Amino acid sequence: MLGLLLFLLGFCIFLFSFSIGSYRLTKEIVESKINDEKKLDLFITHGESLLGVTYTSSFSFISDLTRIFESVNQVQIERYGINSNDIEMILANTKDNPVVFSLDAIDKTFDGSAETSAFKAETFKDYGGWLDGSQFDSKDDLRSSIEGTVESIKKYGIINQVGFDRYQVKDLKFSLSKSATLGPIRDNPTLFLWLTYALCILGGLLYILPKKQLEGPRGIKNNNIFFKAMHNRGWLGIMTGSFLIVFYIFLYFYPEYMTPWIITVDPISEMLNGGEAGRFFLYGFIYTLCILIMGVRMMIKYRYSKYQLIRTASVMFFQTAFAFLIPEILIRLNKPYFDFKNIWPLDYDFFFDSELSKLIDSGGLGIFMLGWGIGLIIIGVPVFVYFFGKRWYCSWVCGCGGLAETLGDPYRQLSDKSLKAWKVERWMIHGVLAFAVLMTAAVLYTYWTGNSTLLGFINSYQIREIYGVYIGAGFAGVVGTGFYPIMGNRVWCRFGCPLAAYLGFIQRFKSRFRITTNGGQCISCGNCSTYCEMGIDVRWYAQRGQNIVRSSCVGCGVCSAVCPRGVLNLENGPEEGRFGKPILLGNDSFKVKT
Repeated sequence: MLGLLLFLLGFCIFLFSFSIGSYRLTKEIVESKINDEKKLDLFITHGESLLGVTYTSSFSFISDLTRIFESVNQVQIERYGINSNDIEMILANTKDNPVVFSLDAIDKTFDGSAETSAFKAETFKDYGGWLDGSQFDSKDDLRSSIEGTVESIKKYGIINQVGFDRYQVKDLKFSLSKSATLGPIRDNPTLFLWLTYALCILGGLLYILPKKQLEGPRGIKNNNIFFKAMHNRGWLGIMTGSFLIVFYIFLYFYPEYMTPWIITVDPISEMLNGGEAGRFFLYGFIYTLCILIMGVRMMIKYRYSKYQLIRTASVMFFQTAFAFLIPEILIRLNKPYFDFKNIWPLDYDFFFDSELSKLIDSGGLGIFMLGWGIGLIIIGVPVFVYFFGKRWYCSWVCGCGGLAETLGDPYRQLSDKSLKAWKVERWMIHGVLAFAVLMTAAVLYTYWTGNSTLLGFINSYQIREIYGVYIGAGFAGVVGTGFYPIMGNRVWCRFGCPLAAYLGFIQRFKSRFRITTNGGQCISCGNCSTYCEMGIDVRWYAQRGQNIVRSSCVGCGVCSAVCPRGVLNLENGPEEGRFGKPILLGNDSFKVKT
């Protein structure tokens, strides 16, 4: 009880700290964050009423901040945008009979003597150069094409060059909000670090380490799991899932509201990488803590399974060392941030031009990192899957899998085992893989050629943004974790992860891994199917004594661990026996019993 109270106390302080403090933006803060002098002057001019004012609400402060950016962009659009009079002049400078558009009409309309005229001419040629030499049935048709080009210029050209594009706005709203934050958290971040995370850690450990957990008969106990509100889509589980969903939405799309939470972990960030924390440092810190604390719970629950103990220790190690500590230390050493265990296409931005340029420009270490990533994709994945199945990554190394196996373990029984779910799974996960391949081909084409359009209609910048927002953030983050208490702990791994699909292809057709079954010992208790997080009806195979060779199986081994009769074994053996009855393994084979 004490552990639960301490955890709830720390968690309540964490939630309360979201609204603690005030905001005051000064000219000095703005000057330190906006490097472009023209944009800086515009922001100060339009935001003069906001500077020096103290806000007690983050929502009102950020609302006014957003209004300033919108006001600056609107003024720039009106100043640099091609208006209706300009369009009529362009039409007047276009020859009739037939109506053939030429860029000469742009030079005649905008003589370039003024800054705005030169800008209009340059941007129209950039965005409407494809119209040069085109013939139209009438000037009305030409007007429609010109108006479409003008709208594209307003949406992209003006905003990107002389205004604040959405990426700048997103980054600046966060950095300005963080720098403008005042109050007790800003003054005492270490104190709040102890009052929130330290209390939650201590409370969590005291809650999962009571003496009664270590007593009683041997074996894995899942008593009354479907009668608990947390574990069977009850009110407590729905509340937990809702909090996770809201947390991910703020993290990915509205980080400027989370500045008090991010300031709290500044001391940890400064210790590791020498700089202030950002939103993804906060995310990585909380993510790692969840895996470590819930990993302890996992080890206690499955303490009689050597396989589960080693596997859980593995995901705890890889998340802490490779995904959190090493990348932060690299930053402190002025090296590129790099997660050595992250593999394309799960690491979907690995081949983005900005990432490639960063690695190539970093010298020998950056080239090694690039080679390491490509080597894992082409050589590492096929070789390791051949010998050990996809479990080597999905259940032993991957951070997504690590969170699912530790924090998500109480929800594994909620995965849908129906045939309909399996059909949806196949189409969705392979569709995401195809999308990732197409996106990567498009961004590499842009990197090599400088042309952002592939096959005449695929815009590499748009497609990468769509993937990043809807797959990378929405599916993998918001749905993938927030839906643990609703759809089980492997929603992302099962329905969306493109790397899991890639690994699954190899495991299904070219791997030594399988789960063997002894049908004569099966009592049809259903434990194996109930606790399969990937939605596989394991009992169906066990009753028939058939080996389980499925592309979706992540080899977690829990089905074997919860089997009361020892029916299931995870094995690596000769390929010849994968699709048939279990075979006797020779001394040269590797077998893992759980």
